[in-house]
Amino acid sequence: MADGQWTLPQDRHNVAARLDTLVRKHRFTIAVVFPLVGAVTLLASAKGLLPPPLAFNPFFVLFGTLVMRLPLVAGVAPLLDREATLALVTLTLYSYGIELVGVHTGWPYGEFTYGVDLGPMLFGEVPLGLPVFFFPLVLNAYLLVVLLLDDWAESTPVWLLATLATVMLVDLVLDPGAVAIGFWEYRVQQFYGVPWSNYLGWVLSGSVAVLLFDLGFDRAGLRRRLEECEFMLDDLVSFVLLWGGINLFYANWIPVGLAALLGTGLLWTERFDFDLSETRLGRAVWR
Repeated sequence: MADGQWTLPQDRHNVAARLDTLVRKHRFTIAVVFPLVGAVTLLASAKGLLPPPLAFNPFFVLFGTLVMRLPLVAGVAPLLDREATLALVTLTLYSYGIELVGVHTGWPYGEFTYGVDLGPMLFGEVPLGLPVFFFPLVLNAYLLVVLLLDDWAESTPVWLLATLATVMLVDLVLDPGAVAIGFWEYRVQQFYGVPWSNYLGWVLSGSVAVLLFDLGFDRAGLRRRLEECEFMLDDLVSFVLLWGGINLFYANWIPVGLAALLGTGLLWTERFDFDLSETRLGRAVWR
């Protein structure tokens, strides 16, 4: 900032610092207001309460998702070296590939079709923003486990099993809610409209993603960044509010309970202090 004029960041570190400042300044809006508005908008779309230009508007869906991802992006940005970038590029190609295979063959998730366009569609078949939807689900589980396990996270078998279990927990919340509002539909419907084969597919995809993250990112570096970046798991807060709320609306009680379990894990990290007595309007104050 010079003479009151906004200036472009000089280097990557300045960009990361400004992104940190942006997220901290708007933390509550990003992590709480956006998912709640998103849940209401998606439910209104599913119930036919919004006109066609607004109902499930793909650009609104993608924009809202990108905003809610900002805390995670800001948290990870300083750790992006050559190895981490290569891991993300590899995972991007993998996610597009396995999704295209899934659309055409039903493997490994089960036969399904998209009910709405989740942003621009690659080849008209899978969302171009797929990495934006998929990566954070796995990375949030990875980070939560690293934080909760503490020293136990040094044990690769313990860490890997715990992370995969958390990834499965995330999908057990996501898929029933997504099916309920019509994001996609499975031919075989078993658990709230989702086949059990989907979760076996997530074991495969989750394992690949977790291992790639672990190869690309230094686990000790992630832990240090988690300790200094208090908002790094806010994207998971958004997830719990958005998909927990949608499942609650449809009385999907098991997914609601699992969302509450994820929320309990987040509270266990002691990063969120909802003290309603310190503000005139009763707004939550976060550490």
